[in-house]
Amino acid sequence: MKLKRTLTAAVVLLIVGAVTLTGCGKDNEIVIGSKDFGENVVLGEMFAQLIETNTDLKVNRKLNMGGTFVCFEAIKNGDIDIYPEYTGTGLTAQLKMDVITDSDEAYRVVSEEFGKQFDIKWLKPLGFNNTYTLAVTNEVYEQYGVETYSDLAKVSENLIFGAEHEFFDRQDGYDGLVALYGIKFKSDPKKMNVSLKYQAIGKGDMDVTDAFSTDGPIKQYNLKVLEDDKNFFPPYYAAPIVRNETLEKHPELEDVLNQLAGLIDDSTMTDLNYKIDVEGKSIEAVAKEFLNAKGLI
Repeated sequence: MKLKRTLTAAVVLLIVGAVTLTGCGKDNEIVIGSKDFGENVVLGEMFAQLIETNTDLKVNRKLNMGGTFVCFEAIKNGDIDIYPEYTGTGLTAQLKMDVITDSDEAYRVVSEEFGKQFDIKWLKPLGFNNTYTLAVTNEVYEQYGVETYSDLAKVSENLIFGAEHEFFDRQDGYDGLVALYGIKFKSDPKKMNVSLKYQAIGKGDMDVTDAFSTDGPIKQYNLKVLEDDKNFFPPYYAAPIVRNETLEKHPELEDVLNQLAGLIDDSTMTDLNYKIDVEGKSIEAVAKEFLNAKGLI
């Protein structure tokens, strides 16, 4: 009977210990997410490496998850704690608000509304504005001399447009763009995965595509970026967004991630994207090289 009681007590202690260890592990784990394109993935990897170097927290990477909707639902539901987002996306795709062209005002609005509506905090912007734009092949540029979206509208009936699926589902996307500028392309637009659009325009399957202003393949395929002369697209300044519940448990995360504030300008982000998308360097290596150069890890 004494042996039985001893064994029972031992089992109870083991169970309690296991539960305690499991709880501590979860409490000390931060889940980092990202969207499914190189720039967003490398930013997520930077966040992860910064946290691993500067805190005792463990990082669970859920990078390359999918589009905006997937990541945003995941952070609202608590499946991830942090991911990189853009002010223009927050404003139009998530808050369903009208475009605000002033970058500081756009940041102020998304910061306030995300806190009120979703209990999510925007940390300080990283520095670059990865706004949507339109890009044409060099052949189109040389033939028509287009410099602006308005110039493009005048010759659009001769051209084929293609873009990723998400561009057709956004308030600041295809429908609003063609309506404002009076654009009418030669045929129905081609819809494809984001990873395929530059290959398609590079092969000559289309003449015009949407692009992010810091995309590495713009340089690779010698594309001409046009001027948004009617300011259709809002500013897209990147920043880490974090669940307030996570910050309450781990307030040190704010200072750690804010070390990146203002450090990545447009040209720097374009170079990082080029290394990943064109030169084929690993996400981890590119992130580590940048953070080392800045003395952050």
